[in-house]
Amino acid sequence: MNLEEMKHKYAYTLARVGLNVQKGQTVLVEAAVEGYAFVPIFAQECYKLGAGNVVVHYLDEGNLKIASLYRNKEDVEHIEEWEVLENQKYLDEGACYVRLEGVNPKLMEDLEEERSNAIFAHVDAVRNIMRKASREKHCQWLIAMIPTQEWADVVMQDYPKESRLKALWELLFQLCYIDETNDVVETWAQNKRKKVERGNKMDAYNFTKLHYTASNGTNLIVELTPDSKFGFDVSKLPKDRIDFSPNIPTEEICTTPEKYGTNGVVYASRPLVLGGKSIENFGFRFENGKVVEVIAKEGKEMLEHLIRMDENACYLGECALVEYHSPISMSKRVYYTTLIDENASCHLALGRGLNVEPPHDPRYTFNDSVIHIDFMIGTEDMHIVGTTASGEEIVVFDHGDFAI
Repeated sequence: MNLEEMKHKYAYTLARVGLNVQKGQTVLVEAAVEGYAFVPIFAQECYKLGAGNVVVHYLDEGNLKIASLYRNKEDVEHIEEWEVLENQKYLDEGACYVRLEGVNPKLMEDLEEERSNAIFAHVDAVRNIMRKASREKHCQWLIAMIPTQEWADVVMQDYPKESRLKALWELLFQLCYIDETNDVVETWAQNKRKKVERGNKMDAYNFTKLHYTASNGTNLIVELTPDSKFGFDVSKLPKDRIDFSPNIPTEEICTTPEKYGTNGVVYASRPLVLGGKSIENFGFRFENGKVVEVIAKEGKEMLEHLIRMDENACYLGECALVEYHSPISMSKRVYYTTLIDENASCHLALGRGLNVEPPHDPRYTFNDSVIHIDFMIGTEDMHIVGTTASGEEIVVFDHGDFAI
């Protein structure tokens, strides 16, 4: 395998399949500074597709960490006017947006939770500028990964240090369905068709609720609405919308539940990284949609801060279904990044719903919030039973995988 050629094919996949860059379009990039060497490769593939401009902003979490040690919490959280303007200008002119994440799982581990919370709040607020544009302007957006040495040293510890980064690149290609000979556009089109078929099959049952149980103590009921669709209804989208794939890799089908309809307890099955800090072995107890208890021995303060980000951060905005025996899960690794870990596991998200427009049925409510934070709940023995509008109970998941 020629690694440099494969990096270009990966970059092409992100630009063509992910963003679907249009001729003359500006591509707005947020890239982890640790992954700087890949960014010109990505920019080149965008320009080859006809991009008019590729504008790169680097996220330097190391610098933010130092700043948090010397500045007060409010100053670290504050968004400067120039941070808004440098992004909003391009989005108003029709830019698409990509976040190229690089993971350094140990960077923030010695930082106090309050300071880490401030960093998370700042970075997330800047990203909300792009999220708002994606909802209101229907611009293309994408989240993808750049392998870094710091990330490889944690995820690929079973390899010699000198070969870890290369091994992580090669693994990422596999997870993104990229090999030396395949047509990535056709490969991803086939994957999308399979997910649409599965989503439509879920929707055909007209489920009113999903009941999750697992041996780790999860016993949760999530109420759905008539507008909680797992399939993809293109009829509701603008006719001039550009088709794109927002997450690479991705294995999920997902929907937005009823805001006030979640009850019970759920436990996470994979770590959650917030503000650069990893939180493990935690859970939430819900009553009438709201988190009423955070269950955690470590990281509890960060999780409690998260659900207080605004008045709706303590409600669910997403439930997503992913088979336990999916390619990412079967790699038997924890990646310490939500983008990949969420595609190894069924997951839920606190905060903003996937569709924040009022649902057609006025009896139901979708959640809105400044945050949208996924956490993983899928296990090898996860069992999910769906209840239909007629009261029939259907096994949706059994032993971690789809049963329908």
